[in-house]
Order: sequence, then structure tokens, then C-alpha cells
Amino acid sequence: MNRNFFHIILFCLFITMVVACKHHPEEMTPPPDTFNPTYIDLEIPPFFPPMDIPVDNPLTEEGVLLGRYLFWEKKLSGNNLMSCATCHLPEFGFSDPNQFSTGINGEIGNRQAMALVNLGWAYNFFWDGRAGSIEDQVQQPVENPIEMAEDWDNAILELAADTLYPPLFEAAFGSSAITQDRSAKALAQFLRMLISSNSKFDKQRIGQYDFTADEEAGFDLFLAEGGQQGVGGADCFHCHGHSGMQMGDYLFHNNGLDQHFVADPGLAIITGNPLDSGKFKTPSLRNIELTAPYMHDGRFATLDQVLDHYNTGGEISTTIDPFMEAAGGGLFLDDTKKQQVMAFLKCLTDTSFINNEAFSDPN
Repeated sequence: MNRNFFHIILFCLFITMVVACKHHPEEMTPPPDTFNPTYIDLEIPPFFPPMDIPVDNPLTEEGVLLGRYLFWEKKLSGNNLMSCATCHLPEFGFSDPNQFSTGINGEIGNRQAMALVNLGWAYNFFWDGRAGSIEDQVQQPVENPIEMAEDWDNAILELAADTLYPPLFEAAFGSSAITQDRSAKALAQFLRMLISSNSKFDKQRIGQYDFTADEEAGFDLFLAEGGQQGVGGADCFHCHGHSGMQMGDYLFHNNGLDQHFVADPGLAIITGNPLDSGKFKTPSLRNIELTAPYMHDGRFATLDQVLDHYNTGGEISTTIDPFMEAAGGGLFLDDTKKQQVMAFLKCLTDTSFINNEAFSDPN
């Protein structure tokens, strides 16, 4: 065959293929995107840092609403009698007034349920920091055998069978498919909205409230070094500083509760490092007046007992935190100073937070 003729045939075939594969302009246009969630332009409270929101889980009104329903949803438990709210009650600062929560099978845990507040600024979730994000944290209690004891697959089937949830998932994520990942994302969105920023302390910071003499003295003691007999402060600020307005550093400290840590080594369970024994995450002091009992094991029933622990210095151990400068000796706070510190701590109570209808049971 003539080579030129062969090239002509190939060229014609190429043109034919191009024409055959060409789409009309209207066929190239993708279908309209009907998923149009309402993104939340979060207003950051005064002196708070920006909130680090995952790019794959932005805050939307639809996602937060779904998360609110799921937070109060008892179908997430094996016997349909327990929800997240069972152990995180609004009137107690979204914590549990019991020392240890009781799971659906009657089993009792060994740690106090942490208060849920300003989680969008927190990290290292759980007392031992085993969850790196809120999305991770919210998934664990559902399948925990001594908590909600439910298989996520079963929970999803129950949610899908409820006519309430497919439309909520569709509004939040663009389709009615119910998954564990989407459930966790919605719950995380709701929890990021649990923002407490309207206490006396917050109002004082922006010039809308004047501390009483005792509250002012208590704040001064809160910020002062301790361990100096008769003249020292309460030494709280190292772990509960007000930078960023969080009243907690969310790091891990051994605050002198015990000499030995056989019952609960804390962070060491996760890291495997003996030097982490007895270390637990620092909680925020916001709404501390409402969140008794205190410490990871709820051993202190009152704030007075908490102050007494620090005032006496606590127990010395090999992993005692360097910030426990008064360990083994004490802070030497007299009764007047203790009451002044208490007066300041009560300035962290935010009644508008615990009574916010947007966080209540939507059912």
C-alpha cells in the first residue's frame, strides 16, 4: 500500500474518532450541585484564639443540628436507654454528678466523666489523651463495653430505620447515607458549639463586671507562685492559666494525688513510658463550681477538698510535676485566702451556657 495513502487513512480515522468522542457543550456541564449547607461563621469570643476546625468537617447549621439529635439519641446504646447526655448533663456543666458513670450492663467505670466545654480549643481527649480529635473521641464510648456497649453497625441500622435521621443526614452531608464517620462528624460539630464565654470572669475581662474584693484577691492568689509560708499564692496558673481564656493547658501532669499508680497509671497506659505514670490531662476550670466530683477518679466531692489537697502539698512521687512547687510542704493558705480563691473560681460559672436551649434535648 502506498505510504501516503496509508497516512491519509490514519488521519481520517483520527478525525472520525475525534468527532465521535466530541460532546456537545451542554453534555460537558456537570449537573447542578443541590447540596447547599448553611456554613456557620463562628463568632470567636473576646480573647479566645481561633478555633482549629478540620477542613473535612466544617461547621454547618445542618451538621450541628444532626449532632445535637445524636448527642441525645439513646439508639446509640445497646439497650436504647443511654445517650451521650446521660453522662454529660447540662445542669452539671455537661459532666456527671456521680463519681463514676454506670454503663448499660451495670458496670461501673474507674474514671470521672470529663466536662464538655470549649472542646474546639482542646486537644488530647480523655483523661489519658488516647483520642487525638473530637471526631475520634465521640466514637469510642458507643462501643465501649462498660459504657454504651453498642456495635456501630447496629446503631447505624437503627438510625436508618428511624424516619427522622435520613433527611437530617441528607441535609448535613448531601445524601441520606448514614455512616459511623458521618455520625462522628456531626457529633463533633455539635460539641464544638458548646462554648462557654459568659461567666463573670469573661465579663470582667471585657469591662462589663467588676470583681468584688474577695474575687479580686482570689484572682491574684490564683496567679501567684506558691510554697512561701504566709506570703505565697495558690499556684494555680501554671496548669490553669487564663491565656486564651481556656483555664487549662490540656497537657498531662502528675498533681500529687498518689505515690504509686497501680490502679490507674494514666498517660503511661497509652505511651508505655513509666515516666508518664500518674499523669492525667488538665481539665478546664470553667464551670468548675458545677462539675463535682473532681480529679480523674472523682475522689474529691467538693472544691474545698480540692483546695485542701493543693494546700497540703499532695503526695511526692518519682513523676511529680515540677509545677507542684509546694509538693510535700504545702501552700500555707489560711482560711481567708482559701475562701478568696473559691470566690474567684465561682466567677468561672456560666449559667447561660448550661441553660442554652440550643444544647438541650431536641426531642
